[in-house]
Amino acid sequence: MFTKGVLSCLKYLEAIPWTEEEEDRLRNLFAVFKFDETTTQDILARLHLLSSEDSKQNLARQLVWSITACADANARNELKSLVKGLLCKSSVYEKDQHDPNKEDLYDVCQSCLGSLVNLMEEASGIISPGKVVKKETSKPLIGRISRQVDNINWLLEILFDQQIGEEFVDMWAHQGELLSMHGSVSPMVRYELSRVSAILFIAMGTRKLHCRSEARAALLQAWFGPMLLDFGWLQRCKKGLDMKALEEAMGQTLLTLPLKQQDVLFTEWFRYFSKHGTECPNLCKAFQIWWRRSFPRGSETHAIESR
Repeated sequence: MFTKGVLSCLKYLEAIPWTEEEEDRLRNLFAVFKFDETTTQDILARLHLLSSEDSKQNLARQLVWSITACADANARNELKSLVKGLLCKSSVYEKDQHDPNKEDLYDVCQSCLGSLVNLMEEASGIISPGKVVKKETSKPLIGRISRQVDNINWLLEILFDQQIGEEFVDMWAHQGELLSMHGSVSPMVRYELSRVSAILFIAMGTRKLHCRSEARAALLQAWFGPMLLDFGWLQRCKKGLDMKALEEAMGQTLLTLPLKQQDVLFTEWFRYFSKHGTECPNLCKAFQIWWRRSFPRGSETHAIESR
């Protein structure tokens, strides 16, 4: 009778949905007690994924690829939030066994960058629209560019969370094709590129992204000028971007460079800000810090006295 009672309980447990608390209790139960295998195999199949670690990693990689190719905007945003929550380090779910590896994530990044280059070529008239994948031609070009930028920024959030975003700074700093096309396309298109730069500046300025001085310098030398040009459009089309945080982070990132390099970039900003005002980021606070560090009060007084 006891055995029949246990079997009846197991059949009941297998047939009903579980809460997370009940699932944890079952895991603990089966870790301590052993039951007849034929009786418990269905329950164990619900508790444990009986597959290799490679297949788990492949699943995560497929999820990331699928999201970047998702055509429906609402579904894409919902799935991005879902998968990011599953992969982030603060998630309650078990890590390390099913996360996509660094190479997988950068493969997706490279694919999105390649698509972005093709779309910008279309926008600049370098290639004919007929070369675009047929299923995409029914959608506005601006929308397709924005979608790829959204994909890249979402991937960056995952890279930052896993602390493996340094290589993307090098990748973005050396996007020569995109930089060459930036000046030849409409401002309402090209500002999308500065949305990627903005995410990188904010991550560096808020200490979420750590990279070599050479990488920071290359990024600023490449994309600081375009950011000055696009800042007005970014203000009008924020798309969730915190402009005050961007201004603060840009200043903080500039201040991480050697003073000689800061000199060139702050001078460029000063000229642009004096002409365009609020259409340009306000880096006055960072400029004051740079000035104080470059011309200490004691040395300034000594220079005046010597003259």
